[in-house]
Amino acid sequence: MSPQPQAAVGAPLSRVDGRLKVTGQALYAAEHDVDGAVHAVIVDAAIGLGRIMSINSGAAEALPGVLKVIHHHNAPKLPYRDNSGSNNPPGRRLRVFQDDQVLFHGQPVAVVVATTLEAAQHGASLVKVGYDAEQSSTDLTEAEPDDPTNYARGDAEAALRSAAVRLDLTYRTARNHHNPMEPHATIARWNGDRLTVWDKTQWVVGTQTELAAVFGLDMDAVRVISPFVGGGFGSALRCWPHVVVAALAARETKRPVKLVLSRKQMYLGTGFRPSYEYRLRLGSDRRGRLSAAAHELDAETSSYETFTESILAAGQMLYSMPNVSQAYRTVPLDVPTPLYMRGPGFQTASFVIESAMDELAHKVGVDPIELRRRNEPNEDESSGLPFSTRRLRECYTVGAREFGWHRRNPRPRSTREGDWLIGRGMAAGVYDTARMPAQARARLDADGTAVVDAAATDMGPGTYTSQTQVAADALGLTVRTVTFRLGDSLYPPTPPHGGSMTMASVGSATLDACNKVRRQAIQLAVEDRESPLYGVPTADIVVRGGRLHVKNNPALGETYQRLLARNDRTHLEADGSFAPPSGPERHSFYGYNATFAEVAVDAALGLVRVRRVLGVYDAGRIISPKLADSQALGGMVGGIGTALLEHTVTDHRDGRIVNANLADYLVPVNADIPDLKAIYLDGEDREADPLGVKGLGELVMIGVAPAIANAVFNATGRRIRELPITAEALL
Repeated sequence: MSPQPQAAVGAPLSRVDGRLKVTGQALYAAEHDVDGAVHAVIVDAAIGLGRIMSINSGAAEALPGVLKVIHHHNAPKLPYRDNSGSNNPPGRRLRVFQDDQVLFHGQPVAVVVATTLEAAQHGASLVKVGYDAEQSSTDLTEAEPDDPTNYARGDAEAALRSAAVRLDLTYRTARNHHNPMEPHATIARWNGDRLTVWDKTQWVVGTQTELAAVFGLDMDAVRVISPFVGGGFGSALRCWPHVVVAALAARETKRPVKLVLSRKQMYLGTGFRPSYEYRLRLGSDRRGRLSAAAHELDAETSSYETFTESILAAGQMLYSMPNVSQAYRTVPLDVPTPLYMRGPGFQTASFVIESAMDELAHKVGVDPIELRRRNEPNEDESSGLPFSTRRLRECYTVGAREFGWHRRNPRPRSTREGDWLIGRGMAAGVYDTARMPAQARARLDADGTAVVDAAATDMGPGTYTSQTQVAADALGLTVRTVTFRLGDSLYPPTPPHGGSMTMASVGSATLDACNKVRRQAIQLAVEDRESPLYGVPTADIVVRGGRLHVKNNPALGETYQRLLARNDRTHLEADGSFAPPSGPERHSFYGYNATFAEVAVDAALGLVRVRRVLGVYDAGRIISPKLADSQALGGMVGGIGTALLEHTVTDHRDGRIVNANLADYLVPVNADIPDLKAIYLDGEDREADPLGVKGLGELVMIGVAPAIANAVFNATGRRIRELPITAEALL
């Protein structure tokens, strides 16, 4: 087949769902109008660890409008089976209302269901719970860790002992919460033994699977609907207990139930980026060529589940060195389970590794970019595989030129503007190119329009738009004649909307489905004696603007509408799929960036202001430049938040989160956001997937925090080894 003309992919199109959002027509989880829905409000545990001794719900139940108060005394026992029918699924789920145990502060211990939200809220405040409290353990530095996950190549300890230059550094990062604009919400409705939920989720199939397991249902008895998600950053990648509570309350009251978490409750039960204590020892020669690195890191997890993330990969492959050791220990605490947050693992590793590289550059007297160039590997030394693409050197070159790196004075505290110390810093970033099996379905109707379905999600990066662009070009249609539908478990299954895998995975499935439909139409034309294309080799035919024609003779052809009408076809339809090649990988797949930052630090007050940030990305083919810019600028904003503002504070006496609100948990606002710019290297990665994309959403946040920290050092001469950067650390 001739390559299809690409009119939509690569074009700076506005979001196809933009008008729905700005006019309020896009319906989020809590906004669906489900007839007869009542309201539920969760009662949260007031202790960090212990047992429930009593629950007095009489006052709540006597309140007008309250239908029921559900807790472990009156809730039915749920089967919690896995997909094979076993009653013992792997791992320890938090089984809501199944026993009297309290495992963390804020755990759901009851739910009040009422005809109005106000009655449910008032009722929840009247439920009195008595506890037998124990001392909870919530301090990462004082708890006993689990056995480590280890990695080693060479002999890091021997190489460190013999290294001409050695660094021994310890870094600490704060717990971060996702804080999307849309709160987590679920509406649940039963029809006999069939359950429908409207849920804020980044994975409708995952929520469907979990609810089927909890209630002992077949998968096809559960439908999950999630057409719009108002931000997630990873917080909606799993089915949280409140979703189960909503479904349970709906079954017990025999009414549809709407449950919306408060902002405070989102700090208690929808995950977070775990805090870390991370020791890194580096060894090099006097020119900065790395010989060894030893990583020892502790990360918080919950006492009832073990959460890990991909924090080791960057230390194994980002720079060339023969000797590496790593020990990754999780520390079980009486806290809710952490979850992936934008750039999971790599974000934290980046701050540590890139801050240490900057410190090494200063110690050996080498420019930070030159140091990184000297340690650029020729292959992935953790696997021995060649990189599918790796253009970090080009990222450095383009970034240095566009940022004006040559104007940076390498001597700390040497550039000043009045009361402000000016500094410039940079960092490299890496994130793996994830791909997972996905499916899609495409239908071309007789009127020349098309519909493509996949159970994907769009929490903000623009899935509706990017998938429409891919489908339009594959079908040879204009964007306005293609509708992409997502967010429904009735559609073909797709992987989680996280890990920057949606474009590569779902996009490739969309491409496959639409290619099949286009080829069906071409085959129909060349076999139709009444078609102008009868007998023409299929390889010579392309489609543009809904018209099939010979590639080098546009006048010879016909429209989809005429072809289907003449053949009495109401539509053409095909299922598409994508899966990474089976067997061992032949390449190492990663996306890369170089991030540059300029800061101003008040010399007297220690206040840090970011003045500009530039990111240069090796992210493969860019499907939608406007969406890419939205991702990049949003990632930079998130990186500024991690570097300077975000810090979840826990009262270790009882596990209570002190700043569980947007007044005290600080995130960047418009006044914090300076000049941001993103540049994308032109290219593609055909080894990764048929579209040649790498994924962008995670990568753009990685490297921002260390670039800022390194700029602060350049401004002040003060090394930063703890996030967020505070004024106290600079005074």
